[in-house]
Amino acid sequence: MARLLFSPASPYSAKVRMAATWLGLPIEAETVNTNDEPALLVGNNPLGKIPTLILDDGTALFDSRAIMQELDRMSGRKLFPRNTRKRMEAERLEALGDGIADCLLAQVYEKRFRPAEKVHQPWLDLQARKVARGLDWLNENPPRVTTRLHGGQFAVAAMIGYLDLRFADMNWRRGRPKLKRFEDRFAKTFEDYATLRPQG
Repeated sequence: MARLLFSPASPYSAKVRMAATWLGLPIEAETVNTNDEPALLVGNNPLGKIPTLILDDGTALFDSRAIMQELDRMSGRKLFPRNTRKRMEAERLEALGDGIADCLLAQVYEKRFRPAEKVHQPWLDLQARKVARGLDWLNENPPRVTTRLHGGQFAVAAMIGYLDLRFADMNWRRGRPKLKRFEDRFAKTFEDYATLRPQG
């Protein structure tokens, strides 16, 4: 059975875990602490990053987007649309969801790993503006939720879960009713969202 090394708080891990669950793929999920640099993780991923997927034959895949493409193959092409245009839109949505998550994590790491007197506020402000623009774009172009979810929707939902976990005071839903509606519809369609979204 394939093994997924993940962190509960990671939006990228959440995206992959949600997609694998939705597809019904037999994958064993195992929590790892990247700061500890466990042998299982760094022996399979020299970057020591999560998520990392170890396949049955021992091949390791890393970077959540590469893993999502493997999940698509494992499921018989059920994670991304087959139509070229629709697939491009789903992949663009995944890139945006991941990109917003990148900006959120950049803010978290700036505050977590730098002494308070060395935290660079202009850098934090730059990342916050990127997040706001990304969320506004999603509100103006909300992902359509149908009974067949795709990788881009999982990426956006995972990013939203991370927002709630680490940026609750942002109140991202205010002024973004269409994006909130996407979240509500996604949660109804994918009932495991509450348990698989990023957790502290």
